[in-house]
Amino acid sequence: MIPNPPSNVDRSKPTAYLGLDLGGTKIEVAALDGDGRFLLRERCDTPQGDYAATIEAIAALVAAADGQLGRRLPLGAAIPGSVSPVSGLIRNANSTVLNGRPLLQDLQRRLDRPLRLHNDANCLAISEAVDGAGQGARVVFAVILGTGVGAGIAIDGADWLGCNAVAGEWGHNPLPWPRLPSAWRELPGPRCWCGLQGCIETWLSGPGFAADHFARIGQTRGQQRSAKELIEAMRAGDSAARASFTRYADRLARALAQVINLLDPDVIVLGGGMSNVTELYDEVPHRWGAWVFSDTVRTRLLPAQHGDSSGVRGAAWLWRDQLRSVAPSSPSSPPA
Repeated sequence: MIPNPPSNVDRSKPTAYLGLDLGGTKIEVAALDGDGRFLLRERCDTPQGDYAATIEAIAALVAAADGQLGRRLPLGAAIPGSVSPVSGLIRNANSTVLNGRPLLQDLQRRLDRPLRLHNDANCLAISEAVDGAGQGARVVFAVILGTGVGAGIAIDGADWLGCNAVAGEWGHNPLPWPRLPSAWRELPGPRCWCGLQGCIETWLSGPGFAADHFARIGQTRGQQRSAKELIEAMRAGDSAARASFTRYADRLARALAQVINLLDPDVIVLGGGMSNVTELYDEVPHRWGAWVFSDTVRTRLLPAQHGDSSGVRGAAWLWRDQLRSVAPSSPSSPPA
């Protein structure tokens, strides 16, 4: 249960929703009106490897938002991990400085307001299901293909976490149907930061795509280019980059085919840096039918309509229904 809100937190005017997205390189705060239009947006760099500095950076952004809005609002926050329902500590964050920390309690103490923390991929799913690429779809599976890989599930516009609060932790499953030819070298797979080997994240993140390419052509780390540069090279006719993209698309198709077999979503939405590779939206559906256990695949693969703002938008929407349903005189906050 979230403690009673401070008396100076405005819950009587459900016309603005405040969200924050804590990323590996940037922190963004934004306020939306009831129709999803931005009232304000502010960003700062994420302090690297410094938990206390991260708390202070968040506090500074939120204080600036309070000043611009002229009032204090409950805050929804998207984070690269999740809160353990057992310990209350952060777990599974690829920004490892957060793991094992009481982030919810520390932010509540520092910000002095009701707060909801949610995994960033779940916030992507909420954003795109409410008023994005998945609007009107019953089941939306939203994927982040960035520095890391994660996913979230929205059903009828609301996120679904499951009894262990790990629904959608797709990036840390093994790559399905591994290719046996030695040229693809998919077994046992790269070592993942989580301690496992061959996780989907190690293949489908931006760094994973680049690492696979350079492992095949034998370049040293100092010679390596970014995933974005490799896509540009592919478009310019680089045959090695084209081969690496083909492997990437094939792996993404297999990984998403497994999702379709298990969840059968209406829409799969891609976010993160690799979602900007437009060739994926033809190439992957062309391939995934080989692994989907059906004679037809009607699932649509779409880019996130709100781009890199989907996380902060989904975080803001975490309070939308609660604010509308709680009267101003309500003595307590709704349950977390």
